[in-house]
Amino acid sequence: MASNKILLTGATGYIGGTVLTTLLASSEPAIKGSSISVLVRKEEQAAVLRGLGVNPIIFKGLDDVEALRRAASEHDAVIHTASSQHDASAVALIQGLGDRKKATGKEVHFIHTGGTSALGDQAVSGRLVERRVFNDKTDDIFAYERQRQAKDVYDQRTTDLAILEAGEAAEVKTYIIMPPTIYGIGTGAFNRVSIQVLAIMRAARRDGFTTLVRGARDQEWGHVHVTDLAMLYELILARALDSSSSSSSVPPPPSGRKGLYFAVTGHHSWGEVADRVAREGHRLGYVASPEVREVPLAEAGGPLGSALGGPIGGQGLSPQLTEAAWASHVKTEPALARELGWKPVKDRRDFEESFALEWTEDVEGSRK
Repeated sequence: MASNKILLTGATGYIGGTVLTTLLASSEPAIKGSSISVLVRKEEQAAVLRGLGVNPIIFKGLDDVEALRRAASEHDAVIHTASSQHDASAVALIQGLGDRKKATGKEVHFIHTGGTSALGDQAVSGRLVERRVFNDKTDDIFAYERQRQAKDVYDQRTTDLAILEAGEAAEVKTYIIMPPTIYGIGTGAFNRVSIQVLAIMRAARRDGFTTLVRGARDQEWGHVHVTDLAMLYELILARALDSSSSSSSVPPPPSGRKGLYFAVTGHHSWGEVADRVAREGHRLGYVASPEVREVPLAEAGGPLGSALGGPIGGQGLSPQLTEAAWASHVKTEPALARELGWKPVKDRRDFEESFALEWTEDVEGSRK
Protein backbone atom coordinates (compact mmCIF):
# COMPACT_ATOMS: atom_id res chain seq x y z
CA MET A 1 0.00 0.00 0.00
CA ALA A 2 1.35 3.43 -0.92
CA SER A 3 2.29 5.67 1.98
CA ASN A 4 -0.31 8.21 3.01
CA LYS A 5 0.59 11.85 3.46
CA ILE A 6 -0.87 13.54 6.54
CA LEU A 7 -0.91 17.29 7.26
CA LEU A 8 -1.45 18.62 10.79
CA THR A 9 -2.17 22.18 11.87
CA GLY A 10 -1.73 23.40 15.44
CA ALA A 11 1.21 21.10 16.21
CA THR A 12 2.61 23.65 18.67
CA GLY A 13 -0.69 23.78 20.55
CA TYR A 14 -2.25 21.75 23.33
CA ILE A 15 -4.49 19.49 21.24
CA GLY A 16 -2.33 19.41 18.13
CA GLY A 17 0.88 18.67 19.98
CA THR A 18 -0.76 15.76 21.77
CA VAL A 19 -2.29 14.47 18.54
CA LEU A 20 1.13 14.63 16.89
CA THR A 21 2.87 12.55 19.56
CA THR A 22 -0.02 10.07 19.40
CA LEU A 23 0.31 9.70 15.63
CA LEU A 24 4.09 9.33 15.84
CA ALA A 25 3.68 6.49 18.34
CA SER A 26 0.74 4.87 16.52
CA SER A 27 0.73 1.17 15.75
CA GLU A 28 -2.09 1.58 13.23
CA PRO A 29 -0.65 0.38 9.86
CA ALA A 30 -2.32 3.15 7.87
CA ILE A 31 -0.69 5.76 10.11
CA LYS A 32 2.58 4.05 10.97
CA GLY A 33 3.65 3.98 7.34
CA SER A 34 2.58 7.56 6.63
CA SER A 35 4.59 10.73 6.30
CA ILE A 36 3.50 13.60 8.53
CA SER A 37 3.86 17.31 7.79
CA VAL A 38 3.03 20.18 10.15
CA LEU A 39 2.27 23.84 9.50
CA VAL A 40 4.18 26.24 11.78
CA ARG A 41 4.86 29.97 11.85
CA LYS A 42 8.43 30.09 13.17
CA GLU A 43 11.74 28.49 12.23
CA GLU A 44 12.54 27.68 15.86
CA GLN A 45 9.29 25.68 16.05
CA ALA A 46 10.18 23.98 12.79
CA ALA A 47 13.58 22.97 14.15
CA VAL A 48 12.07 21.25 17.19
CA LEU A 49 9.43 19.43 15.15
CA ARG A 50 11.93 18.43 12.48
CA GLY A 51 13.83 16.67 15.24
CA LEU A 52 10.74 14.56 15.93
CA GLY A 53 10.83 13.20 12.41
CA VAL A 54 8.10 15.29 10.80
CA ASN A 55 8.24 17.72 7.91
CA PRO A 56 7.61 21.33 8.97
CA ILE A 57 6.06 23.77 6.51
CA ILE A 58 6.43 27.42 7.47
CA PHE A 59 3.47 29.66 6.69
CA LYS A 60 2.28 33.12 7.74
CA GLY A 61 -0.84 32.10 9.65
CA LEU A 62 -4.42 30.99 9.21
CA ASP A 63 -5.29 33.98 7.04
CA ASP A 64 -2.70 32.79 4.49
CA VAL A 65 -5.36 30.77 2.68
CA GLU A 66 -3.37 30.33 -0.53
CA ALA A 67 -0.55 28.63 1.37
CA LEU A 68 -3.04 26.47 3.24
CA ARG A 69 -4.74 25.32 0.06
CA ARG A 70 -1.39 24.59 -1.59
CA ALA A 71 -0.14 22.58 1.40
CA ALA A 72 -3.35 20.56 1.65
CA SER A 73 -3.24 19.76 -2.07
CA GLU A 74 -0.08 17.74 -1.43
CA HIS A 75 -1.65 15.53 1.27
CA ASP A 76 -4.25 12.80 1.58
CA ALA A 77 -5.56 13.79 4.99
CA VAL A 78 -5.58 16.98 7.01
CA ILE A 79 -6.10 17.25 10.77
CA HIS A 80 -7.00 20.82 11.68
CA THR A 81 -6.50 21.63 15.36
CA ALA A 82 -5.28 25.23 15.07
CA SER A 83 -8.70 26.88 15.46
CA SER A 84 -12.33 25.87 15.83
CA GLN A 85 -13.55 29.33 14.84
CA HIS A 86 -11.71 30.26 11.64
CA ASP A 87 -13.87 29.23 8.72
CA ALA A 88 -11.64 30.63 5.95
CA SER A 89 -8.68 28.43 6.90
CA ALA A 90 -10.84 25.32 7.17
CA VAL A 91 -12.43 25.93 3.77
CA ALA A 92 -9.03 26.56 2.16
CA LEU A 93 -7.69 23.28 3.52
CA ILE A 94 -10.74 21.42 2.22
CA GLN A 95 -10.38 23.02 -1.20
CA GLY A 96 -6.75 21.92 -1.26
CA LEU A 97 -7.79 18.36 -0.49
CA GLY A 98 -10.31 18.64 -3.30
CA ASP A 99 -7.46 19.60 -5.62
CA ARG A 100 -5.56 16.53 -4.42
CA LYS A 101 -8.52 14.26 -5.13
CA LYS A 102 -8.89 15.63 -8.65
CA ALA A 103 -5.19 15.11 -9.33
CA THR A 104 -4.86 11.61 -7.89
CA GLY A 105 -8.33 10.10 -7.86
CA LYS A 106 -7.76 9.07 -4.21
CA GLU A 107 -10.22 9.66 -1.39
CA VAL A 108 -9.13 12.52 0.86
CA HIS A 109 -10.09 13.30 4.44
CA PHE A 110 -10.45 16.41 6.61
CA ILE A 111 -10.62 16.04 10.40
CA HIS A 112 -11.56 19.24 12.20
CA THR A 113 -11.57 20.32 15.83
CA GLY A 114 -14.91 21.82 16.79
CA GLY A 115 -16.40 21.96 20.27
CA THR A 116 -19.56 21.51 22.26
CA SER A 117 -19.91 25.21 23.02
CA ALA A 118 -21.67 25.32 19.64
CA LEU A 119 -24.51 23.41 21.33
CA GLY A 120 -24.48 25.09 24.74
CA ASP A 121 -27.59 26.75 26.13
CA GLN A 122 -27.81 30.38 27.26
CA ALA A 123 -29.68 30.04 30.52
CA VAL A 124 -27.64 32.64 32.42
CA SER A 125 -28.49 35.36 29.90
CA GLY A 126 -32.02 34.00 29.64
CA ARG A 127 -31.85 33.53 25.88
CA LEU A 128 -32.18 29.73 25.77
CA VAL A 129 -32.72 27.15 28.49
CA GLU A 130 -32.16 23.58 27.31
CA ARG A 131 -31.49 20.40 29.27
CA ARG A 132 -31.29 17.75 26.57
CA VAL A 133 -28.45 15.25 26.17
CA PHE A 134 -27.15 15.28 22.59
CA ASN A 135 -26.37 11.94 20.93
CA ASP A 136 -24.12 12.11 17.87
CA LYS A 137 -25.73 9.03 16.30
CA THR A 138 -29.43 9.51 16.90
CA ASP A 139 -29.60 13.33 16.80
CA ASP A 140 -29.13 15.41 13.65
CA ILE A 141 -26.39 17.68 14.98
CA PHE A 142 -25.94 19.40 11.63
CA ALA A 143 -29.61 20.38 11.50
CA TYR A 144 -29.50 21.56 15.11
CA GLU A 145 -26.46 23.77 14.49
CA ARG A 146 -28.05 25.25 11.39
CA GLN A 147 -31.28 25.99 13.25
CA ARG A 148 -29.39 27.65 16.15
CA GLN A 149 -27.21 29.61 13.75
CA ALA A 150 -30.24 31.09 11.99
CA LYS A 151 -31.27 32.67 15.28
CA ASP A 152 -27.91 33.43 16.89
CA VAL A 153 -24.68 33.62 14.88
CA TYR A 154 -21.73 32.00 16.69
CA ASP A 155 -18.28 31.62 15.12
CA GLN A 156 -17.87 27.96 16.01
CA ARG A 157 -21.17 27.09 14.33
CA THR A 158 -20.22 29.27 11.38
CA THR A 159 -17.07 27.20 10.93
CA ASP A 160 -18.78 23.83 11.38
CA LEU A 161 -21.43 24.66 8.77
CA ALA A 162 -18.85 26.07 6.35
CA ILE A 163 -16.82 22.86 6.64
CA LEU A 164 -19.79 20.63 5.86
CA GLU A 165 -20.80 22.74 2.86
CA ALA A 166 -17.23 22.99 1.52
CA GLY A 167 -16.69 19.25 1.95
CA GLU A 168 -19.81 18.44 -0.04
CA ALA A 169 -18.85 20.91 -2.78
CA ALA A 170 -15.29 19.55 -3.11
CA GLU A 171 -16.26 15.89 -2.54
CA VAL A 172 -13.97 15.75 0.49
CA LYS A 173 -14.91 13.53 3.41
CA THR A 174 -15.13 15.64 6.56
CA TYR A 175 -15.15 14.64 10.23
CA ILE A 176 -15.76 17.16 13.02
CA ILE A 177 -14.66 16.15 16.51
CA MET A 178 -16.57 18.15 19.13
CA PRO A 179 -14.78 17.89 22.49
CA PRO A 180 -16.12 19.41 25.71
CA THR A 181 -13.75 20.77 28.38
CA ILE A 182 -10.33 19.23 27.75
CA TYR A 183 -8.16 18.59 30.78
CA GLY A 184 -4.84 17.00 31.66
CA ILE A 185 -1.22 17.63 30.75
CA GLY A 186 -0.57 17.40 27.03
CA THR A 187 2.28 15.44 25.49
CA GLY A 188 3.36 17.92 22.82
CA ALA A 189 6.68 19.73 22.58
CA PHE A 190 5.22 23.18 23.26
CA ASN A 191 1.95 24.11 24.99
CA ARG A 192 0.92 21.38 27.46
CA VAL A 193 -2.09 22.97 29.20
CA SER A 194 -5.65 23.70 28.14
CA ILE A 195 -7.38 27.06 27.70
CA GLN A 196 -10.81 26.81 29.32
CA VAL A 197 -9.81 25.96 32.90
CA LEU A 198 -6.46 27.70 32.49
CA ALA A 199 -8.21 31.06 32.07
CA ILE A 200 -9.96 30.61 35.42
CA MET A 201 -6.65 29.69 37.05
CA ARG A 202 -4.69 32.62 35.63
CA ALA A 203 -7.42 35.09 36.54
CA ALA A 204 -7.48 33.67 40.09
CA ARG A 205 -3.72 33.95 40.46
CA ARG A 206 -3.81 37.56 39.29
CA ASP A 207 -6.93 38.64 41.21
CA GLY A 208 -6.48 36.69 44.44
CA PHE A 209 -9.89 34.99 44.15
CA THR A 210 -11.58 32.63 41.70
CA THR A 211 -14.19 33.98 39.28
CA LEU A 212 -17.46 32.14 38.68
CA VAL A 213 -20.13 33.55 36.39
CA ARG A 214 -23.18 34.39 38.50
CA GLY A 215 -25.94 31.87 37.81
CA ALA A 216 -23.59 29.27 36.31
CA ARG A 217 -22.81 27.21 39.43
CA ASP A 218 -25.15 24.37 38.45
CA GLN A 219 -24.61 24.59 34.69
CA GLU A 220 -22.99 21.35 33.48
CA TRP A 221 -20.45 20.47 30.82
CA GLY A 222 -18.62 17.33 29.78
CA HIS A 223 -14.89 16.71 30.00
CA VAL A 224 -12.27 14.53 28.35
CA HIS A 225 -8.56 13.98 29.00
CA VAL A 226 -6.39 15.33 26.19
CA THR A 227 -4.69 11.96 25.58
CA ASP A 228 -8.05 10.18 25.34
CA LEU A 229 -9.14 12.84 22.87
CA ALA A 230 -5.99 12.34 20.79
CA MET A 231 -6.78 8.63 20.63
CA LEU A 232 -10.08 9.49 18.90
CA TYR A 233 -8.26 11.53 16.25
CA GLU A 234 -5.96 8.57 15.69
CA LEU A 235 -8.90 6.17 15.44
CA ILE A 236 -10.91 8.24 12.97
CA LEU A 237 -7.84 8.89 10.83
CA ALA A 238 -6.86 5.20 10.77
CA ARG A 239 -10.37 4.06 9.85
CA ALA A 240 -10.68 6.74 7.19
CA LEU A 241 -7.36 5.84 5.56
CA ASP A 242 -7.99 2.10 5.86
CA SER A 243 -11.41 2.39 4.22
CA SER A 244 -9.91 4.32 1.30
CA SER A 245 -7.65 1.43 0.32
CA SER A 246 -8.92 -0.50 -2.70
CA SER A 247 -8.08 -3.78 -1.00
CA SER A 248 -9.73 -2.92 2.33
CA SER A 249 -12.96 -4.31 3.69
CA VAL A 250 -12.99 -1.78 6.54
CA PRO A 251 -16.24 0.23 6.50
CA PRO A 252 -15.71 3.99 6.29
CA PRO A 253 -16.39 6.01 9.42
CA PRO A 254 -19.42 8.32 9.25
CA SER A 255 -18.53 11.57 7.54
CA GLY A 256 -20.10 14.81 6.38
CA ARG A 257 -23.43 15.63 8.00
CA LYS A 258 -23.32 12.30 9.82
CA GLY A 259 -19.70 12.73 10.88
CA LEU A 260 -19.90 15.02 13.90
CA TYR A 261 -18.29 13.15 16.81
CA PHE A 262 -18.61 13.79 20.52
CA ALA A 263 -15.72 12.95 22.85
CA VAL A 264 -16.76 12.90 26.49
CA THR A 265 -15.95 10.69 29.47
CA GLY A 266 -17.63 12.52 32.35
CA HIS A 267 -19.40 15.68 33.44
CA HIS A 268 -18.86 18.56 35.87
CA SER A 269 -20.60 21.74 36.93
CA TRP A 270 -18.96 25.14 36.61
CA GLY A 271 -19.37 25.50 40.36
CA GLU A 272 -17.28 22.38 40.90
CA VAL A 273 -14.58 23.69 38.55
CA ALA A 274 -14.40 27.03 40.36
CA ASP A 275 -14.30 25.35 43.77
CA ARG A 276 -11.50 22.99 42.73
CA VAL A 277 -9.49 25.77 41.10
CA ALA A 278 -9.79 27.88 44.26
CA ARG A 279 -9.08 25.07 46.71
CA GLU A 280 -6.06 23.63 44.88
CA GLY A 281 -4.66 27.00 43.92
CA HIS A 282 -4.78 28.20 47.52
CA ARG A 283 -3.38 24.91 48.88
CA LEU A 284 -0.43 25.14 46.51
CA GLY A 285 0.20 28.77 47.40
CA TYR A 286 -0.66 30.17 43.98
CA VAL A 287 -3.83 32.06 45.02
CA ALA A 288 -4.09 34.38 48.00
CA SER A 289 -7.56 33.21 49.02
CA PRO A 290 -9.77 30.12 48.48
CA GLU A 291 -12.71 32.48 47.84
CA VAL A 292 -14.97 31.87 44.83
CA ARG A 293 -16.54 35.15 43.81
CA GLU A 294 -19.64 35.18 41.61
CA VAL A 295 -19.41 37.88 38.94
CA PRO A 296 -22.21 39.04 36.61
CA LEU A 297 -21.97 37.71 33.06
CA ALA A 298 -21.47 41.20 31.61
CA GLU A 299 -18.39 41.66 33.80
CA ALA A 300 -16.87 38.15 33.79
CA GLY A 301 -15.50 38.35 30.26
CA GLY A 302 -12.99 40.96 31.40
CA PRO A 303 -11.05 38.96 33.99
CA LEU A 304 -11.44 35.60 32.24
CA GLY A 305 -10.69 36.78 28.72
CA SER A 306 -7.79 39.04 29.64
CA ALA A 307 -6.20 36.21 31.62
CA LEU A 308 -5.67 34.39 28.33
CA GLY A 309 -4.19 37.38 26.53
CA GLY A 310 -3.31 37.41 22.84
CA PRO A 311 -5.87 37.08 20.06
CA ILE A 312 -8.11 34.78 22.11
CA GLY A 313 -8.68 36.99 25.09
CA GLY A 314 -7.00 40.33 24.60
CA GLN A 315 -8.72 42.79 26.92
CA GLY A 316 -11.73 40.54 27.48
CA LEU A 317 -14.49 38.59 25.81
CA SER A 318 -18.05 39.41 24.83
CA PRO A 319 -20.91 38.17 27.03
CA GLN A 320 -21.82 35.69 24.26
CA LEU A 321 -18.36 34.08 24.26
CA THR A 322 -18.07 34.23 28.04
CA GLU A 323 -21.38 32.43 28.49
CA ALA A 324 -20.53 29.85 25.84
CA ALA A 325 -17.16 29.03 27.41
CA TRP A 326 -17.80 29.26 31.18
CA ALA A 327 -21.53 29.47 31.88
CA SER A 328 -23.48 27.38 29.38
CA HIS A 329 -24.96 23.92 29.85
CA VAL A 330 -24.31 21.10 27.37
CA LYS A 331 -24.20 17.32 27.82
CA THR A 332 -23.34 14.86 25.07
CA GLU A 333 -23.25 11.13 24.40
CA PRO A 334 -20.36 9.83 22.21
CA ALA A 335 -22.20 6.96 20.49
CA LEU A 336 -20.29 7.24 17.19
CA ALA A 337 -16.89 7.18 18.86
CA ARG A 338 -17.81 4.12 20.87
CA GLU A 339 -19.05 2.32 17.76
CA LEU A 340 -15.70 2.96 16.09
CA GLY A 341 -13.98 1.37 19.08
CA TRP A 342 -12.89 4.41 21.08
CA LYS A 343 -11.85 3.25 24.55
CA PRO A 344 -10.79 6.17 26.76
CA VAL A 345 -8.74 5.21 29.79
CA LYS A 346 -8.96 8.26 32.07
CA ASP A 347 -11.68 8.43 34.72
CA ARG A 348 -13.22 10.72 37.32
CA ARG A 349 -10.21 10.52 39.59
CA ASP A 350 -7.97 11.75 36.78
CA PHE A 351 -10.26 14.75 36.30
CA GLU A 352 -10.19 15.61 40.00
CA GLU A 353 -6.42 15.24 40.21
CA SER A 354 -5.86 17.35 37.09
CA PHE A 355 -6.41 20.67 38.89
CA ALA A 356 -3.27 20.42 41.00
CA LEU A 357 -1.30 19.13 38.02
CA GLU A 358 -2.42 21.95 35.74
CA TRP A 359 -1.81 24.60 38.39
CA THR A 360 1.74 23.34 38.82
CA GLU A 361 2.41 22.94 35.10
CA ASP A 362 1.30 26.48 34.32
CA VAL A 363 2.89 28.30 37.24
CA GLU A 364 6.15 26.38 37.45
CA GLY A 365 6.43 26.22 33.66
CA SER A 366 6.15 30.01 33.45
CA ARG A 367 9.08 30.35 35.87
CA LYS A 368 11.48 28.36 33.70
